[in-house]
Amino acid sequence: MRYNPGRDARWLLLRPWISIPRVLQIVWALSGLVLSLLIRGNSSDPKVQRNLARMLLRTLTNLGPCFIKVGQALSTRPDLIRRDWLDELTKLQDDLPAFSHATALKTIETELGSPADQLFEEFPDCPVAAASLGQVYKARVHGEHWVAVKVQRPNLMFILRRDMVLIRSLGVLTAPFLPLNLGFGLGEIIDEFGRSLFEEIDYFCEADNAERFAALFANNPAVTIPTVERSLSSRRVLTTSWIHGTKLRDRQELKAQRLDPAALIRTGVISGLQQLLEFGYFHADPHPGNLFALSGRSGDLGHVAYVDFGMMDSISDSDRLTLTGAVVHLINRDFEAVARDFQQLGFLSSNADLAPIIPALEDVLGGSLGDSVGSFNFKAITDRFSELMYDYPFRVPARFALIIRAVVSQEGLALRLDPQFKIIAVAYPYVAKRLLAGDTHEMREKLMEVIFDGDGSLRLERLESLLDVVGKEQTQVGTELIPVAGAGLKLLLGRDGGDLRRRLLLTLIKDDRLDTTDLKNLTDLMRRTFGPARLAQGMLQGLNPLAA
Repeated sequence: MRYNPGRDARWLLLRPWISIPRVLQIVWALSGLVLSLLIRGNSSDPKVQRNLARMLLRTLTNLGPCFIKVGQALSTRPDLIRRDWLDELTKLQDDLPAFSHATALKTIETELGSPADQLFEEFPDCPVAAASLGQVYKARVHGEHWVAVKVQRPNLMFILRRDMVLIRSLGVLTAPFLPLNLGFGLGEIIDEFGRSLFEEIDYFCEADNAERFAALFANNPAVTIPTVERSLSSRRVLTTSWIHGTKLRDRQELKAQRLDPAALIRTGVISGLQQLLEFGYFHADPHPGNLFALSGRSGDLGHVAYVDFGMMDSISDSDRLTLTGAVVHLINRDFEAVARDFQQLGFLSSNADLAPIIPALEDVLGGSLGDSVGSFNFKAITDRFSELMYDYPFRVPARFALIIRAVVSQEGLALRLDPQFKIIAVAYPYVAKRLLAGDTHEMREKLMEVIFDGDGSLRLERLESLLDVVGKEQTQVGTELIPVAGAGLKLLLGRDGGDLRRRLLLTLIKDDRLDTTDLKNLTDLMRRTFGPARLAQGMLQGLNPLAA
């Protein structure tokens, strides 16, 4: 059964004996929670705050899967939620009360056709983790092979169907009174969440997602995806290879395992950017319960494993390219281009007057960006954008609901491990390297848009900015610039670089005269950037950081 808000609303409307008691339960639970937060929320007593955190956890847990999902999203945001509440909220990820073991065994037998003790050489008496939609057992199949067996909670379809109708109704009714001016898009955003939630309880769909995701990272040693055991999986039971790792939720725990949090964050962010900007297919729920740190490193990347592929989504090629360009436009402070990007993505209507919006964007985004790439963060953007949306015709397109969730969860996870982390400080060098390499037609088109103006003149300051951010990404300057130089040279001299060569030649002719100024400046820039002394120093630092 798929999510269908109209059908489900009619279904619940004809069953007041189901809807009325549930509405009363939700209102009673949330009223008590809100009242306690208003009365004691500002207390400086740690004991009071611990009790409030437990009350929040207990309330969300008792209200069921839909509300637990909200708490999971909050648990990744140390910049939104008090740090002394986070330890409680992280229990919503995989430390919830388990359902009956006998019920789980019955589900396995019904779904797979045989009892668990016949299907598995060793099957435990209790789960190792229990989450909002199911619980996981660590079992052994023949040949000393350990697997994770996820069994779905009973009666889940009925619970989700009922609660999504009530949440949607509550959201639409309260939308005009909410502090964020999301307008008519709120119902669509809730529908997007509902669709993904209903897909998440179809384990056949999750198995397909896991295999598709694994194929995308097949050649990336820094990212591991568990293997699906198809013969031991069904619509309500999913069996995959067991991941031996440490959850990405506690910095000290990672250090105790001799794992580098910074390297792990970098892998998580770069793999997230690849999903959004290269593959167009992404994990929409990257909370700490779904990411594991593994031993080993690949250069400056730690090794990370993803699990739980129920909540996945795709992004169109057009949106991918626009988002890539938006990152570059933002860093280059080209706010007119940023405004056009917002139009193309649907955050602004196609006929909106951009003249008054461009200065407002510069004020909001430019102020958040500060003097450097590293000072940018999404929390600052969210705070300022909530004000901007009241005065200008912004809205959140429904198709971006899960994208925003994924990015915000990724940043929240990184902030949990490193409070000083800035996601754009990793995102921009990644985008810059892709642009400079020009490894796809779309990247070559975007590169020329960035480094040539409307008159065909070379914008060397933009090119220098791209090279500079790649060179300063790490202390090992040479290790980052040499691959970029090789890829750039290959592009310039290769078959795919015809348009770039043509545009460069046209810069030599201005006002019907030969003008070598741009070419000379470009040569000087290449000499400064890729000079032997600089590259040698960078390589020396890579071999011995103390040498410099």
